[in-house]
Amino acid sequence: MKNFLKKKNIEISAKRYGIDALGAMAQGLFCTLLIGTILNTLGSQFHIGLFSNPIFLSADGSVSYTIGGFASAMVGPAMATAIGYALQAPPLVLFSLIPVGFATNMMGGAGGPLAVFIVAIIAAEFGKAVSKETRIDILVTPIVTILVGVLLAAVIAKPIGTAASSIGKLIMWATDLQPLLMGIIVSVVMGMALTLPISSAAICAALGLTGLAGGAAVAGCCAQMVGFAVMSYYENGIGGLVSQGIGTSMLQMPNIVRNPKIWIAPTLASAITGPIATCIFQMTMNGTPVSAGMGTCGFVGQIGVYTGWLNDIAAGTKTGITPFDWIGLILICFILPAILSTIFCKIERNLGWIKEGDLKL
Repeated sequence: MKNFLKKKNIEISAKRYGIDALGAMAQGLFCTLLIGTILNTLGSQFHIGLFSNPIFLSADGSVSYTIGGFASAMVGPAMATAIGYALQAPPLVLFSLIPVGFATNMMGGAGGPLAVFIVAIIAAEFGKAVSKETRIDILVTPIVTILVGVLLAAVIAKPIGTAASSIGKLIMWATDLQPLLMGIIVSVVMGMALTLPISSAAICAALGLTGLAGGAAVAGCCAQMVGFAVMSYYENGIGGLVSQGIGTSMLQMPNIVRNPKIWIAPTLASAITGPIATCIFQMTMNGTPVSAGMGTCGFVGQIGVYTGWLNDIAAGTKTGITPFDWIGLILICFILPAILSTIFCKIERNLGWIKEGDLKL
């Protein structure tokens, strides 16, 4: 069995599934749901007809899609194929995951991303197992992959989706009930997940984190990205500032492994900005949940918060965007993480916990 699995490149490991597949799933989310949301927001706010006007309308006029709408509708297939790509699936398996992802995401409902993550992995591995084992591979491999994926989705997608949605709702309920404590917990955990080689965006999407909990997640992710970018400016210059500040703080993982103490400063910053976001500014993320786990990466987190404001205004739960909203967003996402991380880093340097070169990329 070990030889067979090795031959088929089926590696059952935390890295392959928890890091490679999860990270790829986030990229699939980004390229469809998130980009679609951004295009729709640009179209509606700047009156860009190319983005705001439907490019498809059914004969009876009941269904219409903008470019962004089409992109968002393909989130299931994109997640599944991205996972298959991360698992190094052969072409026939990879392409067969398209209907698997679509079906699973539809059946999973609000918790669809987590259902797609589990089902796509299993379907891909079964497809890889039978790939090129018969002379009619072009029939067998797609049939096995699709049947395993779709039938499995029919059985487990809805329960998984419901469970994920329930956990997300529990976290959001707890944050609304205890914004101080949960603001700290959500901010710290999501911030650390963003820096770790896993996907905070995929986690937020899978749990459907929005509301105050989503706002705390944004705060934590921003604290890590901006914090590391500013802390390491002396060693890495403007290139490091940009690559970490609007790229990813994951670049610091090798340095964290060598000296875990460098992680203290941005983590403490997230423990402060999280409850400030929930208790003082009551910053909510009512855009797409995946935005909550993106931080300042391409300013997606901030665009998500802004989109959420627009959604709230459209729903009648918010009268308008106030200066207080903008001040809170700028402070929590940029200014406070930079100031707090710099102060904590300075203290650590004085204590000898961080030495010159520890933050060098």
